[in-house]
Amino acid sequence: MSIIAKKQVLGHIGPGTDNQRNSEGDFIQINEKQILFAYSRFKEKSFHDNAESDIAGIVLHNNAEKLDLSYSILKKASDMGVENLMSVSFLRMLNGDIGMFYIKKLPSVKSQIMLSRSSDGCRTFYDDRICCPIVFDGYYVLNNNRVMRLSNNRIIIPLSCHMTDIIDKKTYFDERGIVYFYYSDDDGLTWNRSKSMLSLPSQHTRTGLQEPGVIELPNNCLYAYFRTDQMLQYESFSYDMGINWTLPQPSKFTSPDSPMKIARNPYSNKYYAVWNPVPNYNGRVKERYAWGRTPLAIASSDNGIDFSEPELIEDDPSRGFCYPSIFFIDDKNMLLSYCSGGAEEKACLCRITITKLTVNL
Repeated sequence: MSIIAKKQVLGHIGPGTDNQRNSEGDFIQINEKQILFAYSRFKEKSFHDNAESDIAGIVLHNNAEKLDLSYSILKKASDMGVENLMSVSFLRMLNGDIGMFYIKKLPSVKSQIMLSRSSDGCRTFYDDRICCPIVFDGYYVLNNNRVMRLSNNRIIIPLSCHMTDIIDKKTYFDERGIVYFYYSDDDGLTWNRSKSMLSLPSQHTRTGLQEPGVIELPNNCLYAYFRTDQMLQYESFSYDMGINWTLPQPSKFTSPDSPMKIARNPYSNKYYAVWNPVPNYNGRVKERYAWGRTPLAIASSDNGIDFSEPELIEDDPSRGFCYPSIFFIDDKNMLLSYCSGGAEEKACLCRITITKLTVNL
């Protein structure tokens, strides 16, 4: 039986005259009838990761057939004394607040991971908190739709860290990511770092381990996955809820240098993986603006380990599809967001597509 019973593209959030890029979003239910989608909204000058960016939001109705592109700014970078806020992850807090996690970019190619709370459906936020005390100054990356609450109520944040420095006005940035996991057992008030620091066990890499994600398996084991340049995702396991992690190893998910997303549907307990299944092998033809991040596929699993054969969500070779987020409406329906830019937008990161999938169980 196929996974996808129905696919409905609700709309696109494309660049305009006042902004060059819209990317990396996440969903949260704000009341019985409405879902908020927040994303990184870059301004007019550039679509580079460090360009000026605020966090914007649009509201979807549960049964929406089309996007209303009216947006509001949820968090303004200048109000926090910086130029760039990006990469949203939402989490419902134990007191009913909405927690919004995001990256705050600092001068000198540094960053902080922030948690802001809202008690009024994200109209206003309070308690802007640095939620990951850093071991050393560097560039910390938290992907969109990545923060997890575990079955024991522990919150876990998977981070990739890049060493950076500026010497004689020249910027040094190590693209080889090293992964840390931070966790909180008091609903985000204080944070600890896992004992394990993970690196790619290979000297032949440009990326190291980048853009990690994590899920909890049915036996309470944690499974982490990482973007690499080794033509597949790497994986690691934790048997003590995120304190210690196994040595990263190749996974079964072939992939270009592009992030994957795995999520469990709380209504059906099925797992879904969304990623680019075709690696950037020697000789592969890649369109300039797609970056090899095509096609986009989905696979399902009953246990989070054994996945079905992938089915295509998008397959336009001229566009790149990446940074997916998943929101489950019920046991059969989900919302997906993902970057989907091409030649028209000048980069795959510049446009967001929001799609509703109905799946077969």
